[in-house]
Amino acid sequence: MQFSIKRDALLKSLNLVQGVVEKKNTLPILSNVLLQIKNNKLQIVATDLDLIFYDEIDDVNISTEGNTTTSATVLYDILRKIPSNTDIKFDLKNENKLSLKTDSSDFNLLCLPTENFPNFSDDFETDTINLNRSKFLSLLNKSKISISNDDTRHYLNGIFLHLTSDQNKSFLTAVATDSHRLSSSSMEVEAEKKLPSLILPRKAVLQLCNLLQETNEEVVVQASETKIQFKIGKVKLVSKVIDGKFPDYKKVVPVKNDKLLIIPTKDFIDSVERVTTVSIDRKEGVKLVVNKDKVKLSVNSTNSGDGNEIIKANYNSEELTISFNSKYLLDIASSIEDKDLKINLKDSVSPVLIEDKADKNSYYVIMPMKI
Repeated sequence: MQFSIKRDALLKSLNLVQGVVEKKNTLPILSNVLLQIKNNKLQIVATDLDLIFYDEIDDVNISTEGNTTTSATVLYDILRKIPSNTDIKFDLKNENKLSLKTDSSDFNLLCLPTENFPNFSDDFETDTINLNRSKFLSLLNKSKISISNDDTRHYLNGIFLHLTSDQNKSFLTAVATDSHRLSSSSMEVEAEKKLPSLILPRKAVLQLCNLLQETNEEVVVQASETKIQFKIGKVKLVSKVIDGKFPDYKKVVPVKNDKLLIIPTKDFIDSVERVTTVSIDRKEGVKLVVNKDKVKLSVNSTNSGDGNEIIKANYNSEELTISFNSKYLLDIASSIEDKDLKINLKDSVSPVLIEDKADKNSYYVIMPMKI
């Protein structure tokens, strides 16, 4: 196998590979990236067995076809340190040694045989759904903030993707919850399309967000009962789905919260960040005393003191005191596009519904804290 390629073209692909390969793996081959020269293209494949990344590069000068696998991390680090726009010549000397040469550098990387690299069959025969890149990225970003880290309930360690309908329109809806908060976001899709309901794992969500930030291409989605595939230009990402049943999230979305608090989004975020500065580990909750035209925010830390602040707001009911985990509040408020937060309250212990007037297809639920 012999070919030459521009450093920048290969680095872009290997940058995306870093989120897929396992750095500490009992199977050394899973730390490697598969480089395959065939059909006048360089194919790049990486996997951790749950997630598979494919990319193709056309802009490559090929002398001899072939394939090998080498450390994804080492190759990426070398390329990062080589000057931009450099031509790199690759030459597979034998099964165990890959040579990289530029005008001034010469590296020899250890390789593992491609026979050890996992093989995958792509047997997607289901409908394809085309998604707008920016809307899909927004949907993932808004829902991923509530993904759980609790491995005992593995079915919460991802985003629940499913089709919903409203007023004769079809939507792709994403929901995540860690049982303390819940995020839901939807985007309109073509009617009549089919997609099985599935739970997309956290790692796939994060990798997908990285991919979508790097491209302007439309996203094509296909799914089976156990896997889902995203095609974005020449890149393909295939992920296993989480085996489990997502809870009936609609049961926890409050419908009778008639106390309405309207508060400027930026003022609220800035205020929460200021008052939580007194909490060294940021674990103390923030207490809100809500009045007709103002909200008093306070944090009281047993180890480092207290912080208090008052900001203007509009509220349509009698005074209410309620407390929240400050990180959860900031995550949700930072996802709101509108200049105002619309917070629907019931009492100091019931779930709270937060809406975004600029995005009618997204909402958030947060449980109060006891302080």
